[in-house]
Amino acid sequence: MTARVAILLTMSIVWFASDAPCEDKQLQLDIPAGRRQLFLDDERVAEIKNLQRTMHRPVKRGAVIRSPQPTKTIQTRTAPVWDKDAKVYKTWVITVDDNLWRSADGLHWTPGPKTNMRIGMAVYDPFEPDPARRFKAPLLNRGFAASPDGVTWTKLDVPKIQSSDEGNFSFDAERRLFVHTVKRSGKYGRSVAIATSPDFKTWNDYGVVFQADDEDQELGRKHIAQRRSDSSLLQNFQNDPKFYNVDVYNMGVFRYEGLYIGLPALYHAVGPIPNYPNTDGFHLIQLVCSRDLKAWRRVGDRATFIGPSRVDSGAYDLTQILPPSAPVVRDDELWFYYTGLKWRNTFKYIGKFPNGEHELIPGRDRDGGAICLAVLRRDGFVSLDAGDEAGYVRSKLAAIPGEKLFVNANARGGELRCELLDEQGGVIAQSEALQSDSPAKQLTWKQGSVKTITRRKASLRITLRNAQLYSYWFE
Repeated sequence: MTARVAILLTMSIVWFASDAPCEDKQLQLDIPAGRRQLFLDDERVAEIKNLQRTMHRPVKRGAVIRSPQPTKTIQTRTAPVWDKDAKVYKTWVITVDDNLWRSADGLHWTPGPKTNMRIGMAVYDPFEPDPARRFKAPLLNRGFAASPDGVTWTKLDVPKIQSSDEGNFSFDAERRLFVHTVKRSGKYGRSVAIATSPDFKTWNDYGVVFQADDEDQELGRKHIAQRRSDSSLLQNFQNDPKFYNVDVYNMGVFRYEGLYIGLPALYHAVGPIPNYPNTDGFHLIQLVCSRDLKAWRRVGDRATFIGPSRVDSGAYDLTQILPPSAPVVRDDELWFYYTGLKWRNTFKYIGKFPNGEHELIPGRDRDGGAICLAVLRRDGFVSLDAGDEAGYVRSKLAAIPGEKLFVNANARGGELRCELLDEQGGVIAQSEALQSDSPAKQLTWKQGSVKTITRRKASLRITLRNAQLYSYWFE
């Protein structure tokens, strides 16, 4: 194994992919041209041999929106949207007076015009024929609203989707489906329910679809113990093992390259807060995926996708980390805007909650929260990795939708080769070797041609040595 791959496997979360049985050769899967095939699950995979699956964490870039009010934190539950008419990104924040923020580059943000109602999350609908309804938003526990510009909103005559006090919202442009996650109760407390709508009028409420389980409780105790033993991480104010519990505080859900990806914030309760009906604790964001929004698969063996920064880093995301509804695709990167809070509780109550007097907890400043940015390689959630010994992945039989084959791979110091196979497993075409790092590399063919198989059933075998494969697609 090369030093580069060894370092990668040390820094990343790794688990082995077992060989999958061969598929029914009569099965023909629909693979649209241009859709990238990822490896979060085995939906398109027939066989994996001698490769390791690795989940990758996004790289943190720090705070991009700070609170303009020193006595209030600033939070987000939505992803920025691009307003093509105004030529700016727009995002909506909560807990401060300035609700709408704008940016030309996604990095430098300023408050926008005052909105006529508080919006916690919103999307832009490019298919809406009515210009007055291009922006759409759920009003948590109050219904829904629409706007021509994200500033002036009109409440719609649409029943609310019941939630506790949390939600998230995204738009699946491929299926033209609005996806609203809300907080409800499950076995261990906070859980995630989902409702969808094809027209922003009628909603299909699936009920609770994702919640913490027994394994989360066992893993949660390990997370709590690890945090308490790590002096570089901010310690919680309270600690009482009788209150240890893990539940799902919030979950952003978005469609990405043919599947749904979720970012659940697993809340780890560590003890009671005096005179306050809640608990002290911290969040860890995991990665999950689904094909139908109902059955969810944990990715990376429940490893942390976004976790806390260290106390001496100057960062805000020390304790509470809440996910966005979706990443923003920026060229060959995915930009995640998320809430980072230094503390679970900044004040302690002297009298009885909620009307009692409260005072600042010593050592905890009022500048306690910001909207932070983390960046991931496009398609970079999971890679298939090979060391010195070559391995391969073979796709299920499907109609090949185009003549051009692209890969997102890092083969610097190694190599990657592709073969197209007919229904009997014979080689139809073989590519030249890729020996570089590229997020979108078109492969050339040294033997055979894709043209001979386009629109016919075939499978793809990708062989790696000292390389990582993130995705592939045909155009």
